[in-house]
Amino acid sequence: MIQLTINGEAREVDSADDTPLLWVLRDELNLTGTKFGCGRAVCGACTVHIDGAATRACITPAKALEGRAITTIEGATDAVAAAVKQAWVELDVAQCGYCQPGQVMATIALLRVTPAPDEAGIDAALSGNLCRCGAYPRIRAAVKRAATLLAAE
Repeated sequence: MIQLTINGEAREVDSADDTPLLWVLRDELNLTGTKFGCGRAVCGACTVHIDGAATRACITPAKALEGRAITTIEGATDAVAAAVKQAWVELDVAQCGYCQPGQVMATIALLRVTPAPDEAGIDAALSGNLCRCGAYPRIRAAVKRAATLLAAE
């Protein structure tokens, strides 16, 4: 059994030690907001937070995360997450939406560390998150909008 803390809740899963977190989340715990994209940590669709840092769930063994705080898109509910989600809706960012949970999670991690990122900071933080639809201009605008919303609080 693997003991995990996901979205603030202690969870126990009966998975092999090398099972990637992505499959534990989706198949064992029915937390399907985290998406499978490439399986090689290059597209960012599976981005979650491990102790607050953006991490690719598709290559991270669940067993290695015992004692760590795992946050999925379903559990991202603080003020930063709310501002990011509000900006995404206001600017109608999603097109197909498949990459959006990963984009949102990467943005939340960025804004927690850098509340007012410049263009280069946004590019660096989101460079590992691919968008099949090419909604990058709306994504970048939403990052800036979320930063503005947070600054106004």
